[in-house]
Amino acid sequence: MAPGRAEIRSDKTLPADSDQKQASKSVRKKRILPIVLTFIISMVTWLILSGQFDSFHISLGIVSSLIVAWLSGDLMFQNPIQKGFIARTIRFVIYIPWLIVQIFIANLHILKIVFHPRPLEIIDPKIVKFNSKLSGQMPLYILGNSITLTPGTVTIFVNVFGTYTVHAIDQQSAEALPGEMENKIDRIFQTPEGS
Repeated sequence: MAPGRAEIRSDKTLPADSDQKQASKSVRKKRILPIVLTFIISMVTWLILSGQFDSFHISLGIVSSLIVAWLSGDLMFQNPIQKGFIARTIRFVIYIPWLIVQIFIANLHILKIVFHPRPLEIIDPKIVKFNSKLSGQMPLYILGNSITLTPGTVTIFVNVFGTYTVHAIDQQSAEALPGEMENKIDRIFQTPEGS
């Protein structure tokens, strides 16, 4: 009887073992994609910022990018295989030039304040609090950083419920919050209806 039982147990464990192997492969695939994407982004950034294309600097870039990708790949792309990931990425890439233009416009505004004959009459610091319609960590994070990148405003505090506290250098900077920036970020993370 003991040998029969052993055979039954081994028959029962074979499918479970194959299920575990498939699950393990699936986990590895999910783990590898964020690492590869982080490596590519890190390496491209290294090449652009270093401007050195000799074998020594490229090999340093590869080693550094591999270390960064291995240690933090899951931080940048927590779950990249989601519906709409590519569409969101494209919309975000389109958002970046718009943000750069807004930064340039805000720089011109600050330049006007700095070179005004009586800048203290224009400077009117304000603390602005508002509730954002955005939800989710990444949209809130992007809005907070976009506000801070725009000269004249600094995000002081943001919570998970979308309540922002922002310092603005003058009335014009304060009136623009949250404005079009929030709407553009909201469009980045919208999912198409019927998905």
